[in-house]
Amino acid sequence: MLIHLNELMFITAYYNDPVKQVTHISYDSRQAAKDSVFFCMKGENTNGHDHLEEAIANGASVIIGTEEDVIKSAAARFQDRSFAIVTDDREALARFAIHFYQQPDHKIKTIGVTGTNGKTTVAAFVKSLLTQCGIRTGSIGTNGIFSSQEEIVYKKSTPTTPEASDLHAIFHELVKRQDEAVVMEVSSIAIDQKRVAGISFDTAIHTNISAEHLEYHKTFAHYKEAKMKLFDQADTAVVNIDDEMGRELTERFEGDLITYSLDRHSGADLIADNCHVAEEGTMFELIVNGQSYLVNSSVYGNYNVHNLLSAIGTALHHGLQLDQVIPVLKSIENPKGRFQVIEKYGGRKIIIDYAHTPVALNSLLNEAKKLPHNKCIAMIAGIGIRDFNKMPKMAETAEGHADNIVVTVDHPGDHDPQKVVDQVMTGFNNPYHKSISTSLTRKEGVLKALAQSEEGDIILLTSGCINGAQIIKGEYIPHSDEEIIKDYFKRLQKTESHGIEQCK
Repeated sequence: MLIHLNELMFITAYYNDPVKQVTHISYDSRQAAKDSVFFCMKGENTNGHDHLEEAIANGASVIIGTEEDVIKSAAARFQDRSFAIVTDDREALARFAIHFYQQPDHKIKTIGVTGTNGKTTVAAFVKSLLTQCGIRTGSIGTNGIFSSQEEIVYKKSTPTTPEASDLHAIFHELVKRQDEAVVMEVSSIAIDQKRVAGISFDTAIHTNISAEHLEYHKTFAHYKEAKMKLFDQADTAVVNIDDEMGRELTERFEGDLITYSLDRHSGADLIADNCHVAEEGTMFELIVNGQSYLVNSSVYGNYNVHNLLSAIGTALHHGLQLDQVIPVLKSIENPKGRFQVIEKYGGRKIIIDYAHTPVALNSLLNEAKKLPHNKCIAMIAGIGIRDFNKMPKMAETAEGHADNIVVTVDHPGDHDPQKVVDQVMTGFNNPYHKSISTSLTRKEGVLKALAQSEEGDIILLTSGCINGAQIIKGEYIPHSDEEIIKDYFKRLQKTESHGIEQCK
């Protein structure tokens, strides 16, 4: 499209021709191409201004940055290109993306989910519930990009919430596919980095809060305030009042609010009580305006009932009625990697759940152990790209709650895996107990947990493996727990068959 730099309110100055044809947006000079606009983004370790000449060599026709001297100098040398100065590079990227894609967020209902735990699950529940009730809904988050009908192949710029330009490109694509709504995970870092700047969310959802991402935010107060900001951009909200931040939001939020709780005396708008976990899911009593409804759901555990309540609240905000919603709850789709039960291998229950905080791990252990089992084997991990101070707490949480514990590492990043494992081990009262073992890769950890299991056991594979990969020294190395499990039992079956043949 033709871009008129002199008409964009967020641009403070421009050089050379203000009108240019632009075909796409880039913030990585290596990905700039003919007729692209290149944003000179400043990161913790990089500065896009240092790479603007590479972007120009690759075909960028418009360069936008914050460093006036650098931009003016480049404009004098490359007079066939257009240059602009902005005061905030991230805010400008978001505003430009909205303009370039012609406000796609206004053409689709936008639902943002924030919270320490449960974002991925809530996004999946909302997508499933709304779509089954007739509101075609896509989703954006840790598990990938989905339209209401299928997964969309899209190279993600971040693990959870895409950069602003990618985000609006996805909105644009969902509108083209005739989806009516999109639910997205909104991380605290994404809010702080203004990836969702300029979006007026139809609904914001709060799940819960506990200490996380302190390697980025430094303080819990900054982390919480970042999450709070999402609700300043929302027309309606769904809030968990069993949580401290949720209770604060009831005082702060000025729009239409639906609250939810597992405490029947809380006064919440949606209350779940008398939860009963069975093999096929969880049954509970739903209380709304003093009326009780019996719900059979396909989700497991109290914490997932919490998540389901937030989806119900969202459905009500979007015009659906309880008599439409309740029948669908028995067929809600659980997201991949969240209480994902695999039962086809030798009478075991293998549960993949990427619980990666102490609170999430505690909830998972409590709920999984309600299922019939002999031994409970839990694999826990330190995540190399996250806060090291959190790692010992994972050990503290698991100790005494599983018969066997395997400690491994997820996404070592630039760290020595042994240092990550050692950090987790400091949380055990008795790290040398025979029930505790270690491994230096997630694959080895999965194999070790499986090898310790027998028929009738539960094996919990936890922590933050995301995007089908392990992040090692900046590289995304393909990884799949499911493929490792499948291969393990295939080899085990061959070994056992070979042993039987030898006996004959």
